[in-house]
Amino acid sequence: MKNIPILDLNLQHLNLQDEIFDAFKKVINKSSFIRGEYVDSFENEFAKLTGRKHCISCANGTDALYIAMHAMNLKNKEEVIVPAHSWISTSETVTQAGGKVVFCDTNVDDFTINTDLIESKITEKTVGIIPVHLYGQPANMSKIKQIAKKYSLWIIEDCAQAHFAEFKNLQVGSFGEASTFSFYPGKNLGALGDAGAIVTDNDEVAYKLKTFARHGGLLKGDHQIEGINSRMDGLQAAFLLIKMKYINKWTDQRIDKANNYFKLLNDIPNLTLPVVNKGNKHVWHLFVIKHAKRDELSIYLKGKGISTSINYPIALPFLPAYKYLNHSKNDFPAAYENQSKILSIPLYPELTLDQQSFISKNIIDFCI
Repeated sequence: MKNIPILDLNLQHLNLQDEIFDAFKKVINKSSFIRGEYVDSFENEFAKLTGRKHCISCANGTDALYIAMHAMNLKNKEEVIVPAHSWISTSETVTQAGGKVVFCDTNVDDFTINTDLIESKITEKTVGIIPVHLYGQPANMSKIKQIAKKYSLWIIEDCAQAHFAEFKNLQVGSFGEASTFSFYPGKNLGALGDAGAIVTDNDEVAYKLKTFARHGGLLKGDHQIEGINSRMDGLQAAFLLIKMKYINKWTDQRIDKANNYFKLLNDIPNLTLPVVNKGNKHVWHLFVIKHAKRDELSIYLKGKGISTSINYPIALPFLPAYKYLNHSKNDFPAAYENQSKILSIPLYPELTLDQQSFISKNIIDFCI
């Protein structure tokens, strides 16, 4: 069998090639490169799909978080609680916006923030929580909302890996004061380059988001504050508008592929499969297994032509960037345990059943 990549975007894009080229010709012919009708159309359509009143597009998912942090008016090292296991954008944007990041351990089985530990992290300086719907699994938003209400905290959802996932029949992205998305090419809904967005129902928050992302003003030359330059371009918007027509089908295919892995890899010694929490719609951005000999398994699979990835090999509190916080492995035992065991195996809509069978056979051969 040919080598199997961790993700094959080429297959997806080949199927859409005619639509993409046609859309790009229109953008080029209209010189609609910065903002313009395609960006406006994307914002309107994405707001509808997420069930939100406002969508503010931006340059990437990291900017989306940073802009959202700025809209929350962080000051004087106010504290924001984030999960210990995530991509660094979740935490670095808090610090960049003037806040202090406070890590909370994650659940060992589903990788989302451990809601039983959140209250122990709250101090008089705590102002917000950033739940991350990691790998496509929604965090426990019922519990998070209860805690936020009890302590008057805001919620910013990090939905970068969970486009259109659901918690108890409600879409992720519908719970926070604002919710952020990434359209990095490898995401379930990915652009041709970097792009991001923030959604909200709050008019005042939407104004702050738009203003800060556009040099501090909504009209050219009318700068109400100092802002940044973070914009989605017309080509990315046109590209995403095409892919949005297929996202529901692709999500269903991801779910089918995940269910097939559960059948193929059921009850294999020393192998831990991911979980789907009851009432959740997991959209399977990544299918993450666990094995005590993760590195050996990865090397073994590579030798068979199967690509894997580790998302992420070092939990946030243990990165050199956060050495100044003086954390130890005992502070975040679940995140520490998972970082040495997790391994992402190929899962994408175009993955074939034969490929899944081949991947599973080789995992089983290693495990037994």
